[in-house]
Amino acid sequence: MKAVIWSKYGPAELLKLKDVPKPSPKDNEVLIRIRAATVTAGDCELRRFDIQPWIWLPVRLIMGIFSPRKPTLGQEFSGEVEAVGKNVTKFQPGDKVFGPSGMSMGAYAEYKCVSSGSTITHNPANMTFEEAATVPTG
Repeated sequence: MKAVIWSKYGPAELLKLKDVPKPSPKDNEVLIRIRAATVTAGDCELRRFDIQPWIWLPVRLIMGIFSPRKPTLGQEFSGEVEAVGKNVTKFQPGDKVFGPSGMSMGAYAEYKCVSSGSTITHNPANMTFEEAATVPTG
């Protein structure tokens, strides 16, 4: 699968489209084929590491001291459920869903696994993938 990868903090030119392994859902996870993702100020701030001084150290500890711990940015997405883990009952393959990826990031990819207990939910019938991806942040 393809994903936009960042290997160090800095300008947008550091982002690279790369082939990475497609994830497989664990027992409590949903595999989502991402159809739309947002590009937010928060993603850009993390990429550049343009963080307020009072939270700089805690965020750097979470995100990675010298380089990003999570190689794929993206905090909100919408898409279709492709597969579910054996303990998942709320979602089925083919369901259209949206939600935040939170600090696990990863929405700048073709596929992402998320916990079925997370804040993902079904898309409203009258909403496009692009519209739904913007809902978590507004």
